[in-house]
Parts: sequence; structure tokens; C-alpha cells
Amino acid sequence: MQVNGKEYAVDRDGGGPPVLFVHGLGGTSSFYQPQAAALAERFQVIRPDLAGAGRSPVAGTPSIEDWVRDLVALLDELDVDEVRVVGHSMGTLIAQELAIALGDRVSALALLGAVKAPGEAGRAANRDRAAKVREGGMAVVADAIVGAATSEATRRDHPERAAFVRELLLRQPPEGYARSCEALAAAAEPDTGKISAPVLLLTGSEDGVGPPAVAEELAGRVSQDATVRVFDDVGHWTAIEAPGEVTRQLQKFL
Repeated sequence: MQVNGKEYAVDRDGGGPPVLFVHGLGGTSSFYQPQAAALAERFQVIRPDLAGAGRSPVAGTPSIEDWVRDLVALLDELDVDEVRVVGHSMGTLIAQELAIALGDRVSALALLGAVKAPGEAGRAANRDRAAKVREGGMAVVADAIVGAATSEATRRDHPERAAFVRELLLRQPPEGYARSCEALAAAAEPDTGKISAPVLLLTGSEDGVGPPAVAEELAGRVSQDATVRVFDDVGHWTAIEAPGEVTRQLQKFL
């Protein structure tokens, strides 16, 4: 569908109160595939591929602010007034800014593997990753990301889950992924205290990207009720590595 003059691929399932799912860097709407069917029994599940990711074409130079504007326009196009929002990784920065922008229109906010805006080292690393992908494609980073961002238990006991993460990465348009890396490098820290919705933070004990300490810090900064849940032996790709646990927590919270 057309959103702010861009072509967005959007999966919509189920009926009931709307829930918007925002994927992270290297993800697509399919990141939430393990949760979609269960949640669609009670909710209208809305899962876009952000511009430049998955099936949504590369369009312009994205930023966190641009994606927020696109998601606001998407919700308006779908006549969604009140919405629950779920974000993962880089998508937690987008989800927080969206909750701030929409105010009381966001009734609940769930953050999976929540991250902070990168510091100087992180900005340089993201720009370096963008350069590598432009030169060599997604294959030059996919295996390293799977090795670093999934838990040892996932790779050993559930190799199909690690393979799913790898496939999500390899299916990314390299230029879109590179521009997303640069958007993350330029991201600012959201003013979390302005979030008016209750917040659920889910992360893995082995998540080195959005570790439990970050979740606890964010929980202490929000102005409303915040709950933190940590899953043992789970890395950063939370919804894929702990599909049943994430689904149950989201069903209860949303």
C-alpha cells in the first residue's frame, strides 16, 4: 500500500483491537511470524516491512523520524485510532518515538530486545557495516550476526531458529539494509519519560545487543508502569528464539 508516497508491504491478520508490530534492523514482518497466528485470534495484527526492508522497496534516505511519520500515516490510512505497539531492537527506538508522537493513541508498548541509541563506537560500527554490505552484499555479515546475536543454546538446540534469522538477513536488499544501518547510526535517544502507555520489556539473558541492564534502565525511566521479563538462554532475536514465551507474554500484556 502507498504510505507517504512510498510502497509499503503490510501483512494484516485477524480482527479486534489493532496491534502494530515494528521489526528491527535486518528483520521484516516475518520476524513476528511465530506470534502472528496466535495473536490474530484476538487482535488485528498489522505487520509492515519498513521502507527499505524485506518486500518494501528502498525509498529515499530513511531515519527513525521518517519511519515514525510513515507509521503514523499507515495507521491513519487504516483508520486506526487507538493502537498497541510492539517493537524489536532498532524497532524499539521507532516504537518509543511513535508512542511519544501519538500520546494517548498508544495504549500499550512492548519492547523486545530494547536498545539505546548508539554511542560513537556504535555509530562507527553501523557505518562500517553499511559499507561492507554495499561492497559485498548481505552474505558478508549474515553469519557473523547470527553467531553474535543468537544464544549458544538456540544455535545448538534449535538450529532451525538460527537458520530463520540467517534467512531474514540474507533476504534484505543490501542498499536498504545499508541505509538502515546509517539511520541507526544517526539515531537519538528517545525521551522515554514522555511515554504515557504501560510498558513491557522482554529480553534474553544472553542478549548482548539489548541486554537486561538496558531493559531495567528503560523501565526506570518511563513514567508509567513497566515490567521486565528476561528469558534464560535466549539472545537478541527474542520472538524467534523464544517464540512460545514471547507469545504468552504478549497475549497477557496486550
